[in-house]
Amino acid sequence: MSQQQPIKLYYWPTPNGHKITIMLEESRLPYEVEPVNITRGHQFDPEFLKIAPNNKMPAIIDPEGPGGEPLSLFESGAILIYLAEKSGRFIPEEPAAYYSMLQWLMFQMGGLGPMAGQAHHFCNYAPETIDYAITRYTSEVYRLYNVMDRRLGESEYLAGEYSIADMASWPWVRPHERQGQDLAEFPNLKRWFETIGERPAVQRALEVLAEARDQGKSGTGFDEKAREILFGDQQYRQQ
Repeated sequence: MSQQQPIKLYYWPTPNGHKITIMLEESRLPYEVEPVNITRGHQFDPEFLKIAPNNKMPAIIDPEGPGGEPLSLFESGAILIYLAEKSGRFIPEEPAAYYSMLQWLMFQMGGLGPMAGQAHHFCNYAPETIDYAITRYTSEVYRLYNVMDRRLGESEYLAGEYSIADMASWPWVRPHERQGQDLAEFPNLKRWFETIGERPAVQRALEVLAEARDQGKSGTGFDEKAREILFGDQQYRQQ
């Protein structure tokens, strides 16, 4: 039996990137990392845009996709569903359970991620303090955390069993302090967050390109050029 070819993961250590390393580590699917330094504009490279036309990472190329043909995918939610179906893990088979998982995955994709991302930006990176924006987005994240807290008071994980819905949401709760949130106010969410954080696969996933993450935290990896690239410099808006 031939060894499975590794999936190529186009990645940078952000919440959306962590979703995929968590799933790959949990499922034990072989993979190799192609760094996409979003602070240096690598997401705009023509070769990457062929895979991810929205110029966002993560993205993957699976050389052994459906029918044995290569498959490329962008959008973290789509990638999670694909990897779960490929591995046969962390995705329910029973229809009602499957749709329960899917709704919580969509909750993250359409609500938690975008709102937490905006809170994170206006609390930490905006060039000027905009009180309205900070209040608007931190309040919405607070509301979404409450939604999760109520659900996790009824269920150990978002969709019952540990699934890709949890893998999608956990990295967005991880920087809660930078979103203006205190997990002590959400005891069920806090229990869930700590339980998942103790999983060995999650800990391994966070170490992928960890040095790049730590450089960014120290400030040496986030300069004026990075700000222009990430937050609206005109030349990148036109691409």
